[in-house]
Amino acid sequence: MMDNAKAPLVTVPDLAGLEPVQTLKRRWPMVIGAIVTIAMIAGLGRELFGSGLAGLSRAVPHNPLFYIAFALLYLAPPVGDFIIYRRLWRIPISGLAALLKKRIANDVVLGYSGEAYFYAWARQRTHIVAAPFGAVKDVSILSAIAGNTVTLAMIALALPLGAGLLTPIQLSTVETSAAITFAMSLPFLIFSKRVFSLPRTTLWWIFMVHAVRLISGTIFIAFAWHYALPTVSIGMWLILGAARMLVSRLPFVPNKDLLFANFAILLIGQDAALSELMAMTAALILLVHIVLIGSFSLHGLLRTKNGVA
Repeated sequence: MMDNAKAPLVTVPDLAGLEPVQTLKRRWPMVIGAIVTIAMIAGLGRELFGSGLAGLSRAVPHNPLFYIAFALLYLAPPVGDFIIYRRLWRIPISGLAALLKKRIANDVVLGYSGEAYFYAWARQRTHIVAAPFGAVKDVSILSAIAGNTVTLAMIALALPLGAGLLTPIQLSTVETSAAITFAMSLPFLIFSKRVFSLPRTTLWWIFMVHAVRLISGTIFIAFAWHYALPTVSIGMWLILGAARMLVSRLPFVPNKDLLFANFAILLIGQDAALSELMAMTAALILLVHIVLIGSFSLHGLLRTKNGVA
């Protein structure tokens, strides 16, 4: 009887060779977050050394109520998102910092780069949510739909009153943009069952939170402007706040800031004071962005130095 031959040895993959691949897979959300953070800092630097802070060289409001209204205006988007994700994922209060970074990225980098950052942040916290893509996608789409809906409602209310203040070309541009704005939201509504992943009742709730946030933001900026320039009535500022959001969301409208400034000057006059107020408001938002990004970066460095993950 022949001796049994030794079975061939099974080659075991070199786990050390696979480790970098696994590490990369685990760390890609961190890499995306770091890239977006660097882009935010670069974008803020570009605005800072451009004309962004020129508005702060002029007179700033002394009424403390202006800064209260401005703070509410600034916090409205991240707080609205926090309310939504608190219900969806039960995120802790520390998640508000990630949502503030999301807002800054959308303002100074590229549209929806903030969503990419927040998705990467959520992927690093699988103990909060295992598959965040569907929720982030639904919330982002509903934010756009809510913005378009509120914009169209404002057009319906404001166009009969402000049509006489616009040139025929501007009026035609607004009407065309309104039609395009409606058309952009239509496919998501028609194919909602294929587009959205969250339950319908949750989707309606998210839509309402976005709508309230948008309307609140318009009210907050109207009060901030009123406290800065009290000679103009709060009612007129509410109209201008609505016009500001309307103009900012209309597609294919060139020189949106110039169009809004011209419309505001036609309504209330005070060219120099209004121009300074608009420049100061934009510069103050930029300044808050810079302070927050600097604070978050310093906090991250201290955590890394202390060995906190």
